[in-house]
Amino acid sequence: MAQRNSSGRGATATGTRRQAGNRTPNTPGISESEISRMRVDEIRGQLRRRGVSGISALRKPELVKALARTLRAEGRAGGAARRSTGPSGRAPARRSPAGVAKANPSRTRAKATPAKAARATGVRTGRSTSRSVRSAQLITSPADRPERPGRSLVTTNHQVIRNWAAARGAKPATIVGTERNGRPGVLTFDLPGYRESRRLRMVSWDDWFRTFDSRKLNLIFQEQLRDGRPSNFFRTESPDREDG
Repeated sequence: MAQRNSSGRGATATGTRRQAGNRTPNTPGISESEISRMRVDEIRGQLRRRGVSGISALRKPELVKALARTLRAEGRAGGAARRSTGPSGRAPARRSPAGVAKANPSRTRAKATPAKAARATGVRTGRSTSRSVRSAQLITSPADRPERPGRSLVTTNHQVIRNWAAARGAKPATIVGTERNGRPGVLTFDLPGYRESRRLRMVSWDDWFRTFDSRKLNLIFQEQLRDGRPSNFFRTESPDREDG
């Protein structure tokens, strides 16, 4: 985090120091320090919406620089509105980096429907969306990779789910006794060696995903444990009810 200068003396010198430490060269309206305050998933989302690929394995400092470069290119092309700065090179209060919309979380929740939120972020949200979903790393395609071993992940992508199951020899299933009108009930996977397999009923991938999508579920899962070993952790979650 950039250090704040509490002295009121020497506005010009202060402006020079702030620009050198916070601003992307030749782009006074874009502050890398402001971008760095954003969450990693938010930075990735901004880059994806601008068509930037190959970012799934980048760490936060690299993502910050990538977004700053992208915004700088937009500014040169006239595609992004520039923010004005004050006499000391400080951006106006409560402004976001140029071209990055700063959302009001309460307003976003009030106006966005779960369907719109799913299209925008790849995660289905609702009145019972858990902290686990909000804090997990979003995986939107098989090309995305966890930021680190042990990272909690969330997805609605069918191919990501099928790849995860195939790597573990897991088969789509439902828990016996939870079926509803002949349709699968609680969705799960039959993993090799699972002691409670007798309580499971195998279903087709088509039936599994039809139920997964119609009930607007998310899959929370892990690829690896913290020590790097493969992880079999998973659970389905509905944003509108307690069980998945």
